[in-house]
Amino acid sequence: MTPETVTSAAPGKSPRTFLGHPTGLGYIVFTEAWERFSFYGMQALLVLYMANYLLHPGAVEQVAAFAGFRALLESVFGPLSTQALATQIFGIYGGLIYLAPIFGGLLGDRVLGQRRAVVLGAVIMSLGHFLMALESAFLFALLALVLGCGLLKGNLAAQVGRLYEKNDQRRDAAYSIYYASINIGAFIAPLICGTLGELYGWHYGFGVAGLGMLVGTAIYLAGRDRLPPDNLVRSDSGDGLKPGEGRVIVGLLLVLAVTALFWTAQFQVWNAYVLWIQDRVDRVLFGATVPVTWFPSLDSLAVLVLAPAIIAFWRRQNNRRREPGDLDKIGIGCGIFALACAWLSLADVLSAGGPVALWWPAVFHFICACGYLYVAPTALALFSRAAPPSINAMMVGVYYLGLFFGSVFSGFLGRFYETLPAGGFWFLHAVIAGGGALLVWLLRRPLLRLLETPASPRSESRADSAQAAQNA
Repeated sequence: MTPETVTSAAPGKSPRTFLGHPTGLGYIVFTEAWERFSFYGMQALLVLYMANYLLHPGAVEQVAAFAGFRALLESVFGPLSTQALATQIFGIYGGLIYLAPIFGGLLGDRVLGQRRAVVLGAVIMSLGHFLMALESAFLFALLALVLGCGLLKGNLAAQVGRLYEKNDQRRDAAYSIYYASINIGAFIAPLICGTLGELYGWHYGFGVAGLGMLVGTAIYLAGRDRLPPDNLVRSDSGDGLKPGEGRVIVGLLLVLAVTALFWTAQFQVWNAYVLWIQDRVDRVLFGATVPVTWFPSLDSLAVLVLAPAIIAFWRRQNNRRREPGDLDKIGIGCGIFALACAWLSLADVLSAGGPVALWWPAVFHFICACGYLYVAPTALALFSRAAPPSINAMMVGVYYLGLFFGSVFSGFLGRFYETLPAGGFWFLHAVIAGGGALLVWLLRRPLLRLLETPASPRSESRADSAQAAQNA
């Protein structure tokens, strides 16, 4: 069965499609939207919940095993204030969320199958969200969310790529739609879960996030017959790495190093950034105070608004044989995100210690959304396309390793929010994101050679091929 025959139609009728794609993509997209609703709904509250309530005396004593957990963290990172502890926990949690898919992808490839792994992961994540309503179970809730996301994330994303033949030009568009679903969930979640948690009670927000995860699970189960069948790879099947594929893995790991710098800066949008909004921004609009959790929602809205324009811009460039290749897009995105962080630095400096006007962070989100759109879907599509078939889901999980390092380092940098001027704090992140653009510029040619796969002498993306033709 080829990827295109996962769904079938009655004789004489055209196959059903979803926006010109296999119907299985629709089920994956809506599953991901609800999963991200639950994830970002909880995440929008997490730093504020810890920094403003849970980690303070009178509450923190109720958290099971927390004293030993804090001692372990401080043995590694040194003494941590309440705020630094909150950002560090968030960074580690976020990092583990994106480390676990490596092992979840391996289980999906070789043991459970991708579909069973997604269902099991969704159930465990639902449990984790509901445990967040119990202060005593806080650490166990985070653990359940990490384990569940590890099973779900890489295996769900890998199924997008398996709906298509390797050279199907719709693959990049499919991942753009997939990322749009992520941002729809991420946009709605802080408005609902964040508002409930911030204004009416933390546990209301966490509970609604859990309900969202149950909806996502039901959608996935309803569409499981439209998804690619599980084809487990056995260690004795002869379907291991082929000659030359190790070189491709090395190239992907170097790309991962670049994306880690991007994610280090990007993760602050959900971490120290919400504290900066709370402390420094004048949030009064038409006589009402805008909730802090609405600002990360604006980040996702900016992605949704700008995505069609950027995709159309790429299509126009492709028609003129001027569309940047995948690597160039990643470098451009890192540079744009550096400008976004520099914008926040400028806002804080020009405010001269007074409140920062609301329009500064609003513009910031539209700048960083451009950078996000150039980096995130492009890098994920590159991993899905170039990774060897025998370990494809695992390598899609490896893509999230860049987010792991970015989140952990972002959490570590969060401590400097208390010690550096805010302008200097954001300029530091501009330098880090700009470092990703510099690495792409330095390593572009050797990376293109490494990412040539044995099956295709020139396995660059469609955009890279256009770039190569233009250069020739």
